[in-house]
Amino acid sequence: VSIPTQMDDGRTEVFIGYRVHHNTVLGPTKGGVRFHPEVTLDEVTALAMLMSWKCAIVGLPYGGAKGGVRCDPSRMSARELEHMTRRYTSEIMLVIGPDLDIPAPDLGTNEQTMAWMMDTYSMTQGRTVPGVVTGKPILVGGSAGRREATGRGIVYVLYQATRRLGHELKGRRIVVQGFGNVGGVAARLLWREGCLIVGVGDAGGGVYSSRGLDIRQLEAHVAESGSVAGFPGTDAVKGAELLELPCDILIPAALGSQIRGDNADRIKASIVAEGANGPTTPEADAILRDRGVTVIPDILCNAGGVVVSYFEWVQGLQFYFWRESEITTRLQEVMTRAFNRVWAIAQKDGTDLRTAALMHGVRRVADAFRLRGLYP
Repeated sequence: VSIPTQMDDGRTEVFIGYRVHHNTVLGPTKGGVRFHPEVTLDEVTALAMLMSWKCAIVGLPYGGAKGGVRCDPSRMSARELEHMTRRYTSEIMLVIGPDLDIPAPDLGTNEQTMAWMMDTYSMTQGRTVPGVVTGKPILVGGSAGRREATGRGIVYVLYQATRRLGHELKGRRIVVQGFGNVGGVAARLLWREGCLIVGVGDAGGGVYSSRGLDIRQLEAHVAESGSVAGFPGTDAVKGAELLELPCDILIPAALGSQIRGDNADRIKASIVAEGANGPTTPEADAILRDRGVTVIPDILCNAGGVVVSYFEWVQGLQFYFWRESEITTRLQEVMTRAFNRVWAIAQKDGTDLRTAALMHGVRRVADAFRLRGLYP
């Protein structure tokens, strides 16, 4: 879609946006909206397909979707972003809805973006429709625990993975790439569970301490300086070097294609938990598999976000909202059940967790097609 937007200097800029539905056999489609300068139709289409498998893996009644606008939100004012978001919502109005397609935040978007999208859609319906998007502020129908959901889900699958591998999660040495809603939350929760967070990185740089980082103090430093870089008492680490630090568990929770063929053989972790979408290239995946590294794939590992998005959608349809303790308990149940199912498939078929997860997701969608049959 074309998104003409009046900029603050009076000129009109036309942005290009997309919304892709991949599959609807299990229910309405679900997937994020990203604002980024490198958004393409091919990328959005691929991510929509992965959302179909992700939702199927964790047992949600959704198909996959994805959306995006090719723009640089860091160079846009709040007014420009609101104008563009509302026009984008208007352009995709016919293909979204609480029983059709439910967008959510992704790269470059947040709770405010979702509030604008919900309001724009609601104005055309003559009533408030909170279920049209998820990831909203709690005041306008969002869910408790949504912001922390992806990071919390990572912790739950790591509990199961370390247990299955004969280890205890407590005391594991962990490196986290990314310190936002995914990596930052995972680091804080793992630190509270007694793990040693030895390395953390973000867009501004990375830090390392063999003795472990005090995550509470690191969060205060980030709040003041805007980055983990320069945290007192640590060694500075460049972005690429962070992934190669000595650790038991590596959590890439930033951008895609961070673990590649040219650095996979230097990864020292025995477990890679993919918090980001597509952080490991296919070439690197094969190298890690040959080396015996356990990779918990993104379509399982970071599914906590869409699980709590589903909870938010259900709450919005009912206009009845749950306590955060209920949400975290239900999230743990869903993530644990999904991980154990994927693990069982991997053991039975002698394959890795990524292949097992895809087998599980594709099989559920295929079974639904067979059960529904052909029309007419």
